[in-house]
Amino acid sequence: MKIAILSRGRNIYSTKRLVEAAEQRGHEPLLLDHMKCVLVIEKNRPHIYFNGKEVSGVDAVIPRIGSSVTFYGAAVVRQFEMMKIFTAVESQALVRSRDKLRSLQILARAGLGMPKTAFASQPKDLDNVIATIGGAPCVIKLLEGTQGIGVILAENHKAAKSVIEAFLKLEANMLVQEFIKEAKGADIRAFVIDGQVVGAMKRQAKEGEFRSNLHRGGSATVIQLSPEEKITAVKAAKKLGLGIAGVDMLQSERGPLVMEVNSSPGLEGIERATGVDIAGKIIEYVERNEFNANEG
Repeated sequence: MKIAILSRGRNIYSTKRLVEAAEQRGHEPLLLDHMKCVLVIEKNRPHIYFNGKEVSGVDAVIPRIGSSVTFYGAAVVRQFEMMKIFTAVESQALVRSRDKLRSLQILARAGLGMPKTAFASQPKDLDNVIATIGGAPCVIKLLEGTQGIGVILAENHKAAKSVIEAFLKLEANMLVQEFIKEAKGADIRAFVIDGQVVGAMKRQAKEGEFRSNLHRGGSATVIQLSPEEKITAVKAAKKLGLGIAGVDMLQSERGPLVMEVNSSPGLEGIERATGVDIAGKIIEYVERNEFNANEG
């Protein structure tokens, strides 16, 4: 198979591992920077150019789209879909997962546990907004933030109001979220592929930090998920329509609480923590779906 990997950098760990895994299984990986792709839209013949040449002969696509370029990246994925090529992450699911507010609404409607969350465009009564999620301490998140950037823990009511007011002055969209004290600065990343959890790690924030993201200096260790945590992770990915997903959860007194579902989860942390060949499992997922498409 000729597998197009949409990525902005060939030296990124996840990209390198996907290329290696594809080659090890006898496939031809084609690395495409989606931001350099030109989409040509015409009647009955959608096609893509990269570096001046038409992209042809592609059997499947693995999107690795950064959050800052979701709009154009999703358009490229959609173009491949119009060309009737299987994509490991569908364009609609990609866009849905990147909208933090919408994804939380979908997960809540599906009955999945999550920290109590408030959203208001122009709140006039900040005291009431903070009270709706149980008061301070609370977590304030920019909707556009990634990798822990734009996530602030407000220790008390006064601090929470100050942060919210500052974000409002910047006309930034934000969520105000319940702080789960018993999580103790740790969360779980469950890696879901094709409806199954293939690996899971517990990420612990470094001392003096509440954000457990590995990019923020957190550490990762392998973890055995409870049956409820597995079910929650699989259901979260399914409800957002993601064939590949990193489901981030908090362990709480009322069970697993979903924080976020990532449509382009990094492979480095999960592979090193678990020792599982996650890249290989992604290629196997592509193989199964390409086989089924040909059979159909």
